[in-house]
Amino acid sequence: MDFRTLPNAGPNAGPDAEPDSGPDAGPITLENLTVPACLVGAPGELVRVSLHLDGGRITDRPGQPVDMKGAMAFPAFVDMHTHLDKGHIAARAPNPDGTFAGALATVGADRAANWSAGDVRARADFALRCAWAHGTRAIRTHLDSIPPQDDISWPVFRDLRAEWAGRIELQAACLLGADRAEMDGAFLHTADVVAESGGVLGLVTYPLPDLKDRLRTFFRIAAERGLAVDFHVDETLDPNAATLRQIAEVALELHFDAPVVVGHCCSLAAQPEHEVFHTLDMVHNAGIHVVSLPMCNLYLQDRVIHRTPRMRGITLVHEMKARGIPVSFASDNTRDPFYAYGDLDMIEVLREATRIGHLDHSAPDWAHAVLTHPAAACGFAAPSLAPGAPADLVICRARNWTELFARPQSDRIVLRNGRQIDRTLPDYAELDHLMELS
Repeated sequence: MDFRTLPNAGPNAGPDAEPDSGPDAGPITLENLTVPACLVGAPGELVRVSLHLDGGRITDRPGQPVDMKGAMAFPAFVDMHTHLDKGHIAARAPNPDGTFAGALATVGADRAANWSAGDVRARADFALRCAWAHGTRAIRTHLDSIPPQDDISWPVFRDLRAEWAGRIELQAACLLGADRAEMDGAFLHTADVVAESGGVLGLVTYPLPDLKDRLRTFFRIAAERGLAVDFHVDETLDPNAATLRQIAEVALELHFDAPVVVGHCCSLAAQPEHEVFHTLDMVHNAGIHVVSLPMCNLYLQDRVIHRTPRMRGITLVHEMKARGIPVSFASDNTRDPFYAYGDLDMIEVLREATRIGHLDHSAPDWAHAVLTHPAAACGFAAPSLAPGAPADLVICRARNWTELFARPQSDRIVLRNGRQIDRTLPDYAELDHLMELS
């Protein structure tokens, strides 16, 4: 197989798509592909399949055969927890000490000084072009929404969502601290902006004396507007941070029936097991979806200057999975004070989640955590390799998991609507004009 000459089998990937490569060949059959067995309902870890592509979709009609020589293939990825508005500010707003507190303070100062509509748009569009090149088809982003930033960033998001339609499907959730969850004009205004934008109501929870009352208010505001909710939860290794349990308790108490997502949940790793298992049972009963952000949490958690970290920061994904709690992994922050690295590359996310969380030598179906589970949690179309599904594929030279995770797969093929996209990544120099300190 020559990755440079894979034939195309469909229309262009949207009116604004980058130029595609490879010759047109009509219907094609990609023979001898390796796919995660869980994605095709087969036993084991990996299976060999053939995929027939025609008219931009997977079909049941064979075409011109192309021997893929065991290359691994995935449906295009879903990245359900990102921060497009924060991304790529590291050059002008570096975290002074790598800590969570340093990140909060640095982002707050940069937001106040620099986050105009033009600044947010340029950085978010840059990030989207990275995600597109790596093979992502759907993204949920959190947007800092402390007034007046809500009235700046949400219109930018709506414009980007329209511009990227047909390439990356976009959702957004507001990001506000639990101390702002009140029936006052500011929070209600933000909730209305979210509802008018077709968004998700988001909140950051941390121990507060009246947190349960604030959660009841938050859930009621969401229910009145028909909104799903998405929380940043217990992003600390302080064992006394147990707001996840309170979220589950209130969701059950109010019979909240819209989707509930919680992210981070790092403090579970520091709590006694009997408390953890009680919390996880409640999370399961409440139907809550968990998204783990392993790269960012590894970067921030247990960071003490001149001391080697003892803990990884990752939440208890194995214990959650064992209880039937759907678990996803996502990128989180990208080149900002909360995480200085990353590129919205879901293969990198899965690779690092595997290393950090010891996903290997466990269940064989963790591919669901970057595909099926995040799509279901956000209401995106389910990923599929069945006839009728879009021919949106990410294909790597690797033929098994160890080959996939040993290298960055920088020569992967991304097909959208059956055509190979131009995977050229944007140059960081494009953002140089935004990096001057204000």
